[in-house]
Amino acid sequence: MSLFYTTQPLPNIPDDLTIPQFMLREISGRPRRPSNVPYFVEDLTGRRIGYEEAHHRTFSLANALSLKWNIARGDVVCIFSPNHVDYAPLIWAVHVLGGTVTPANPSYTAEELKYQLLTSNAKLMVTHPACFKVASSVANVGQLSGKKSIILLDSLGVSNADGIATVDELVTFGARRPENYKAIRFKRGEARTAVAFLSFSSGTTGSPKAVAISHYSVIANVIQMATHYNINDPKDIHKRFIPGDTVLAVLPFFHIYGLVVTIHFLLYVSLTLVVVPKFNLSDFLRSIERYRVTHLYVVPPQIVLLCKHPEVKKYDFRHVKLCISGAAPLGGELMRQLTQILPNATVGQGYGLTETCATVSMTPPESKFGAIGSAGRLMPGTIAKVLKPDGTMAKEGERGELVVSGPSMALCYLNNPEASAETFVDGWVRTGDEVVIQGTDLFVVDRLKEIMKVRGFQVAPAELEAHLLLHPDITDACVVPIPDEYSGELPLAYVVLSESALALIGSNQSKHRLLKQEIAKHVSDAKVHYKKLAGGVEFIDSIPKNPSGKILRRILREKAKGLPRERGLVPKL
Repeated sequence: MSLFYTTQPLPNIPDDLTIPQFMLREISGRPRRPSNVPYFVEDLTGRRIGYEEAHHRTFSLANALSLKWNIARGDVVCIFSPNHVDYAPLIWAVHVLGGTVTPANPSYTAEELKYQLLTSNAKLMVTHPACFKVASSVANVGQLSGKKSIILLDSLGVSNADGIATVDELVTFGARRPENYKAIRFKRGEARTAVAFLSFSSGTTGSPKAVAISHYSVIANVIQMATHYNINDPKDIHKRFIPGDTVLAVLPFFHIYGLVVTIHFLLYVSLTLVVVPKFNLSDFLRSIERYRVTHLYVVPPQIVLLCKHPEVKKYDFRHVKLCISGAAPLGGELMRQLTQILPNATVGQGYGLTETCATVSMTPPESKFGAIGSAGRLMPGTIAKVLKPDGTMAKEGERGELVVSGPSMALCYLNNPEASAETFVDGWVRTGDEVVIQGTDLFVVDRLKEIMKVRGFQVAPAELEAHLLLHPDITDACVVPIPDEYSGELPLAYVVLSESALALIGSNQSKHRLLKQEIAKHVSDAKVHYKKLAGGVEFIDSIPKNPSGKILRRILREKAKGLPRERGLVPKL
């Protein structure tokens, strides 16, 4: 049997702790944070939040949630917001009570948010003023009971005629009342199955599914990353993380990358998070300089801008000492260019999934520059095998589907046994990614699954195809990815028009163009921005299928390679 793993020993992972217990109390072995090193800095204002305030806000919020909404074990709270300094305290407050958090993409349309609220069975929603209009439009679905089921992160720009509570008001309210709850204490082994997060992923195919992630999974992945980087080894000469180092927390917290790596791992190793609500290149560059940022965790589209935008030349980033790219593969040429922008930084990549509760592999700490194309070394405690198409196990250097096991794996897809059975198999997670393992390096070669990655976000072709078929002029559709330097991939739709539509547009190219624009708008009006048909719309006589009716997507992917390449999105700064 060809099993792949690192020989680096993994310390004991506690299975009787909640995430806030793990994050907010001194645990033997974890790096000690000096009292003058804050947990969070608000990017716009420079406001600093240290351990005492983070602890106070967490437990005051927990008391308020218990008093006002009776949040308790098993209840689900949705956080529908861009990054915010109260995002983590909100998560931990819900966990203190035994509740589950489902983080939602703040760019979601009302229909997309509604789907997540219903699928997760959310009882309460915390939202940002920028998201309030969408949140309030679906505040009556499922267990929610109108606007009284909404909490605002702050009141800026929102009329409070409905008496909607803000987080600051709840912190004050909870702090002034006697404790109304008993913090959850797990028995030995209980953290392995207690659900902390319902994070949404499209898995290997189909519509988004709620991935059930336990407290133990998050804690395990944090300890795996800390072990990988020799955090507690006094003899380690590389010291990639030193208490007081600063990371620009620009990755969205609702995404598994930002949720586990940024919020939990980087806080665990005593870094300070400069919390950025939304990426904007000019602000991003100024913040790196202003806060003397030492660590950058980014995605390839941001690296494209760092390497190619002229504004970057105004800055000196020699103080940055580590830059890790994830969520989608990064090309070797971009990695080389990035070393010119960040001359003193270790540059590398990581790989992971929502279903593996984040990190599967990452650039080794002793590497100054990750091997070109490599997603790094497997995490300590993670075991991998590579399955060839015939079901046999590949040897080192052979291609196949990556299948992984380890302490951080998610539990299942909530209330979806069929999809769970396809991905979670006897303790192993089928990633749907074709890889090669060479030595200690994991190379992601191709995506076997249908899901495409747009700016690091998952896009399920089936979801877009189902929506396209709602258009009265379309009788069949297939969505495929086309490569794009900035976004990684972009959705391109091949559509079969109805006879009446064909008769109407005939050979008139102007009418063809207008109908394509209408079809693209049909999608953009209903879906989040990264699901738009930025790759274009193409008319086709028929969608190729096999005898059983399954779309032969590979044929259209190949066909798309011959299309003009000036279709990609222009990066927005």
